[in-house]
Amino acid sequence: MSKQPFRVTLLLWLVLTLTIWNFIRFWTALTWREVLNEFSSQPASAIITVSGAVWMFIGIFILWSVWQKKAWAAKLLLGASAGYTVWYWSERLIWQSPHPNWPFAVIVNLVLLGFILFAIKSLSREAYEQKNENPKSE
Repeated sequence: MSKQPFRVTLLLWLVLTLTIWNFIRFWTALTWREVLNEFSSQPASAIITVSGAVWMFIGIFILWSVWQKKAWAAKLLLGASAGYTVWYWSERLIWQSPHPNWPFAVIVNLVLLGFILFAIKSLSREAYEQKNENPKSE
């Protein structure tokens, strides 16, 4: 088994971190549901619970697909990163009223998207090389 490039390892750590973050978000929204509803949190606790669970399962699926070196993992990661960016900014702009640190959030978001695009090239190249080394016999 060939060793993965360092940027793919960093990418896996990024996905794992976001998956754990969304698991914590899901779990706390589920367990603190009464408190969140009592203080009328925005977004509602149900939305936080569902979005945390959805992104947690997407993260787990991405980790599994990259770990298994699936050929479509790079496209899945690209779509998930675009979806996560849209979700993050829509939630931030709709439900959060003060936006004092938006330049920092934009810079971090663009840097992470750039890194993901850079790392996806390694995943695509690795899948292509694996297909050429082990062609399916008919």
